[in-house]
Amino acid sequence: MAILITGGTGYIGSHTSVEFLNAGYEVIIVDNLSNSKVEVLDKIKQITGKEVKFYEADLLDRVAVEQIFSENQIEAVIHFAGLKAVGESVTIPLRYYHNNITGTLILCEVMSKYNCKKMVFSSSATVYGMHNAVPFVENMPLSATNPYGSTKLMIENILNDLYVSDNEWSISLLRYFNPIGAHISGLIGEAPNGIPNNLLPYVAGVATGKLEKLKVYGDDYDTVDGTGVRDYIHVEDLAAGHLCAYSYVMQHTGVEAVNLGTGKGYSVLQVVKAFEKASGKTVRYEISPRRAGDIASCYASTEKAERLFGWQATRDLDKMCEDSWRFTSKVNS
Repeated sequence: MAILITGGTGYIGSHTSVEFLNAGYEVIIVDNLSNSKVEVLDKIKQITGKEVKFYEADLLDRVAVEQIFSENQIEAVIHFAGLKAVGESVTIPLRYYHNNITGTLILCEVMSKYNCKKMVFSSSATVYGMHNAVPFVENMPLSATNPYGSTKLMIENILNDLYVSDNEWSISLLRYFNPIGAHISGLIGEAPNGIPNNLLPYVAGVATGKLEKLKVYGDDYDTVDGTGVRDYIHVEDLAAGHLCAYSYVMQHTGVEAVNLGTGKGYSVLQVVKAFEKASGKTVRYEISPRRAGDIASCYASTEKAERLFGWQATRDLDKMCEDSWRFTSKVNS
């Protein structure tokens, strides 16, 4: 029996694929390579010493998804595939709604047909909206401030309704916070196609001279230094959380939303300083006005993950930046 990882050559997907392979599981990856590179498969093999079966396909292609399930015995799906840039989602909302939601609907329909009813879904802390107090707890009211967040929230609702209609399903909704870092080998990390949307690849781009300077949006928040505070989590800790979530869904039915974060926040400037320390480089930045929809602080309550999964993050900000810089250095060497 195999684990299907959708979006498995992406940033979090590739690290999670490594985690499952190292734990002895058979892994199948499906990815359309829209925001990743096929070379990642070689890196995964280098790290684990194991082959991965790979399908270059899109979840919107029902025939391709059917083929994957007909050719393999799949016992569970780790579902990462989706468009994920907040700013872009505001510009092209229909593409985000169509891609993220329709792709998930097709995946669930095919899973149901093949009696594969175990899923770990890649959700996001963005579903907590703008009006909850930190730390964010799983039973808080949910809302979204952009089309990307709306797709995550809608898919959570769809998966909850799916379980109500068929109690054989077991689904973990993993709401993660801000993944950074890279595999300790330096072979895989966050390498988006085009201009980075996330903080660390942008900081790394400035440190290497590929980008001129970092824009810091707002320095007048009620935080330690006025810049936005986020819960940054090492991608390897995050990957380990998916393995724990998989073990949980294999033993239970129902739907559980679970935060994956460290339970503490760091400001943008604290991250910049930690990266400068790790790299020995200066990261030039300029303060820009706040962005609409940004909140001052966002960090997780991690109690539920510890209680249900026996999981907690172990790597600190310095480690996250050291591993990011090692990956960046290898890519640019």
